[in-house]
Amino acid sequence: MSKFLLLYRAPESAQAQLANATPAQVEEGAKAWQAWATKVQYALRDLGAPLSHTTHVGPGESASDGVCGFSVVEAGSADEVETLLEGHPHFQTPGGSIEVLEFIPLGDM
Repeated sequence: MSKFLLLYRAPESAQAQLANATPAQVEEGAKAWQAWATKVQYALRDLGAPLSHTTHVGPGESASDGVCGFSVVEAGSADEVETLLEGHPHFQTPGGSIEVLEFIPLGDM
């Protein structure tokens, strides 16, 4: 089994999304996330959290544009992760997408 980092991307930051949502929309979104977490609990290692961009350190360009949250799952393959993402609530976010990154175990380096 491998661990995968799910990076949630959207054109609007998580803070802006929450600030522009009604209390009913926030509650509906929380229920959708809870339902997804329950459905994939066997693979979910960290539900994660919304993220806010704070700063960029180092000479290279920032690669965090559009990142608004994360989760960590464990699965046998990237294809299995795609199955876990069927019906994911982030896909309801306008312009939302999910980037899947596989952790490289340090013993394999």
